[in-house]
Amino acid sequence: MEILKCEGVKKIYGTGNNQVTALTNIDLSVEKGEFVAVIGASGSGKSTLLHILGSVEKPTEGKVQIGGTDVSTLKQTQAAIFRRRKVGLVYQFYNLIPTLTVRKNILMPLLLDKKKPNQEYFEQVVKTLGIGEKLEALPSQLSGGQQQRVAIARALIYRPALLLADEPTGNLDQKNSKEIIDMLKLSNRQLEQTIVLITHDEKVALEADRIITIEDGIIIHDEKRR
Repeated sequence: MEILKCEGVKKIYGTGNNQVTALTNIDLSVEKGEFVAVIGASGSGKSTLLHILGSVEKPTEGKVQIGGTDVSTLKQTQAAIFRRRKVGLVYQFYNLIPTLTVRKNILMPLLLDKKKPNQEYFEQVVKTLGIGEKLEALPSQLSGGQQQRVAIARALIYRPALLLADEPTGNLDQKNSKEIIDMLKLSNRQLEQTIVLITHDEKVALEADRIITIEDGIIIHDEKRR
């Protein structure tokens, strides 16, 4: 089942002589349960693509559908609600709330909607990510790798249609980087989570089932590996 579809996505910044085209005619389809890596050098347009997929930015032209919803037409408030409920976002810097416990950081998307968590699913997520013993700790009491695991758990708690990870290992050492990629792969397999991972690191990209290479705002290669 197709979970993500981009048609003719174009993104232009600036006007006149200052105009910069970040993305050109991006066509992309991702099936439910896929683990896709988007790889490209700095300035290739990969992060712009992620922001558009996550409805953080709107395309200048084209359409982006997630689970059948055209996110490119959503107003700012609608986009924020959709993002919270349907798109999990994981960034290089963990963006945890320092005054809240790990438990409350993970549950924040649900708390904002005044929804009770499914306790069985919550326990499955924290067990999968290996943070069950850290639930009452504050982010400052965790290592970088542990904080990123919490960020991933928060992104998963709403059972999003799509998990978008923007250079999630960029702030970590080699050991923790491997652990985070292993956690994402586990989430993909055990929780059947669809993942689109943005990276400049070829070793990280090779862990995905499919690698999309982007250069100068254009997809130049799309390879299914498994």
